[in-house]
Amino acid sequence: MNDTEKPADTPSEEEDFGDPRTYDPDFKGPVSNRSCTDVLCCMIFLLCIVGYIVLGLVAWVHGDPRRAAYPTDSQGHFCGQKGTPNENKTILFYFNLLRCTSPSVLLNLQCPTTQICVSKCPEKFLTYVEMQLLYTKDKSHWEDYRQFCKTTAKPVKSLTQLLLDDDCPTAIFPSKPFLQRCFPDFSTKNGTLTIGSQIVFQDGNGGTRSVIELRDAANGINKLLDAKSLGLKVFEDYATTWYWILIGLIIAMVLSWIFLILLRFIAGCLFWVFMIGVIGIIGYGIWHCYQQYTNLQEHPRSVLTVYDIGIQTNISMYFELQQTWFTLMIILCIIEVIVILMLIFLRNRIRVAIILLKEGSKAIGYVPSTLVYPALTFILLSICICYWVVTAVFLATSGVPVYKVIAPEGHCIHENQTCDPEIFNTTEIAKACPGALCNFAFYGGKSLYHQYIPTFHVYNLFVFLWLINFVVALGQCALAGAFATYYWAMKKPDDIPRYPLFTAFGRAIRYHTGSLAFGSLIIALIQMFKIVLEYLDHRLKRTENTLSKFLQCCLRCCFWCLENAIKFLNRNAYIMIAIYGRNFCRSAKDAFNLLMRNVLKVAVTDEVTYFVLFLGKILVAGSIGVLAFLFFTQRLPVIAQGPASLNYYWVPLLTVILGSYLIAHGFFSVYAMCVETIFICFLEDLERNDGSTARPYYVSQPLLKIFQEENLQTKQQ
Repeated sequence: MNDTEKPADTPSEEEDFGDPRTYDPDFKGPVSNRSCTDVLCCMIFLLCIVGYIVLGLVAWVHGDPRRAAYPTDSQGHFCGQKGTPNENKTILFYFNLLRCTSPSVLLNLQCPTTQICVSKCPEKFLTYVEMQLLYTKDKSHWEDYRQFCKTTAKPVKSLTQLLLDDDCPTAIFPSKPFLQRCFPDFSTKNGTLTIGSQIVFQDGNGGTRSVIELRDAANGINKLLDAKSLGLKVFEDYATTWYWILIGLIIAMVLSWIFLILLRFIAGCLFWVFMIGVIGIIGYGIWHCYQQYTNLQEHPRSVLTVYDIGIQTNISMYFELQQTWFTLMIILCIIEVIVILMLIFLRNRIRVAIILLKEGSKAIGYVPSTLVYPALTFILLSICICYWVVTAVFLATSGVPVYKVIAPEGHCIHENQTCDPEIFNTTEIAKACPGALCNFAFYGGKSLYHQYIPTFHVYNLFVFLWLINFVVALGQCALAGAFATYYWAMKKPDDIPRYPLFTAFGRAIRYHTGSLAFGSLIIALIQMFKIVLEYLDHRLKRTENTLSKFLQCCLRCCFWCLENAIKFLNRNAYIMIAIYGRNFCRSAKDAFNLLMRNVLKVAVTDEVTYFVLFLGKILVAGSIGVLAFLFFTQRLPVIAQGPASLNYYWVPLLTVILGSYLIAHGFFSVYAMCVETIFICFLEDLERNDGSTARPYYVSQPLLKIFQEENLQTKQQ
C-alpha cells in the first residue's frame, strides 16, 4: 500500500515534508537510550521556580491578608479586628455618601469623604442641626448621633465649624450593613424607589437631595465592592453546600469511569447514548427556559430595572427578568441546531471515531493506571492554583498604610499626593485646598520591594501560567509514552512491559523537563499576551472607537487560533518526545512532517473522535447539572431535601456543573491522548512496515481496514 504516490512531474509530499520512516528491525517502541534535552530551558525553568518560591516567602513576610478581609477607616485602622479599639465596631460608615459620585472614586479607588468604624448603622433621618435642636431638650439624642462621629466631636459646634473640623456627618439616613459597610436601606413603594418611605431628604447643608442621587452615590462605591460582595455570599453558600457539591463531583467521577469502561465494550451503542443524551438535556433546558419566560410574561414579578435597584440587586434577580430566560433559550436552541447538523454531516466519519474509541479502550484496558493519572494532574494543578492565589493576596496586602490627599470637589493641585493625617490640618495643602482630606488609600511603601510589587504581580501570573501548562504537558508526555508502549507491543498484552505509565513519567521528568518547559513556555507567552490584550481593552473601553473594537476582535481571534494551533502541535511534539526522546523543536518538526505526509488520513480521524468525546463530557456535566438544579431548587424532596438558606442557588449549581465537566475532561482527555498517540504511531507504522510477514503492521486489522476505506473515499471526492 502506498497512499502517497504521485505523478513523476509533481513534487511528492515526502520531498516537501521530509523523508518517510524506514524499516528498523530494532525499533520496538519508545527508546530507552536517551539523554537530557533542552537543558538551557530546563535551567531557566528551575531558576524561575526558585524565584517563585522566594517571591512567595517574601510576600508572606510583608503581606497581611487581614487587610483584605476587614474594611479600613480613614486612618488605616481595621474595623472589627480583635485586640484593637475598633474590636466591637465592625461596620464602616461614610460621613457623606453623596460625595462618592466624584470621579476620584474610580481614579483613587477611594470615596472622598471621611470614613469611621461604627457598631451599627443609622436607622432614621436626622441632620446635625436637627440633633442640636433636640439636644437642648433631651441630651440622649446626642448619644445616638455621636456613634457616627469621631471621638473628639462635640454637640455644640456650628455647621461651619463642623464642616471645617470634619468631626461628624452633616446628616444621617436609614442604612443597613452590606459587606460590613453602611449603605442606604432602599425599598420600593408602588414601583418608586424610596428610603425610609421618602423620595427626598435634607443633606444637612441646607439642601434637598433625592433618593436617585443617593442611589448613584451608593453605586459609585458598589463598583469597588461588587467582587467582595459576591465573594462573601458565595463563601456562605459554599459553607452550606460543600458536602453536597462533593457528592455531586463524586457521582460525576463514577459516571465518567462507567462511561470509559463501557466504551471498551459498546462504543457504538454508547455513542448514540451520548448523542441522544446531549440532545435531550439541551432540549430540557430549552423547555425550562420557555416555561420560565411564559410564566414571567403572564405574571411579571417586578417593574424595576436592575439599574433602579442599584446595590440591592441580588444576582438571582436576573432570573426574574424575561430577557434572561429568552436569551438562554435562544443560546440553547443554537447549540441544539449545531449538534444536530454536525451529527448529520459527520455521520460517515463516525465509524472511524467508534473504531478509534474501541482501540483506545483496549489500550486503556491494558494500561489501567492511566485512569488514575488525572487525579495526580488535578492535585498538581490545585497546588499551583492555591500557591498563586495565596501569593497574589499577600502581595496585594504588603506594605504600610499610605495616605493621599482627596479633594471632594476635585479642584486641588495637590490631589492624590501622599500626606500625613496627624499633621495634615497644619500643612499648606489644607490651606490651599479647603475641604481636602488626608485619607487612607492603600498599603504600600517606598522600599525597593514595594516599588516593584506590580512587577511581582506580573511575575506571579506568568510563572503560574507556565507551571499550569507544564503540568498539562507532563501529563500528556507521560500518557503518550504509556500508550506508545502499548501500540508497539506485537503481542498484546504479553509484550507490554510492567508499569509503562510509571516508566514514561520517570523518563519525562528525568530527561525531558526542559523540552516540556519549552513547549509550555510558548503557550504561557501566548496566554500572557491575551491577558495583556484584555487588560488594555478594559482600560481603553471608554475611549475606543469602531476601528479599535474591530482590531481588538481580530487580535482576539488571531491569538485564539494561534493558541489552539500551538497546543495541537505541542501535543504531537510530546508524543514524539515520548517515543524518540529528541528535543522539542526536532520533535515538533518530525510530528508536523509526519502529519503533512499523511494529510488525507488526518482529515478523517481524531477531530471527529474529539467531537464524540466532547459530547461525552457534555453528557456527564449536563446529567449532573440537571440533578443538581432539581436538588438545589427544592424539586427533589422525595430523594433528598436540599439546602433552603442559599443566597444564590446557582453558586453550588455552577460549581457542580463546572467541576463535573473538569472531572469528565480529565478522564476523557486520557482517551483523547490515547487516540492521538495511537494515530501518530499508526502513521509511523504505515511508513515503517508494509504488512508482510517480515514487516507486519502493529495496528489492528479493523482500524487498518477502515482507514483504507476512508482514504479511498476522500481521494475519490
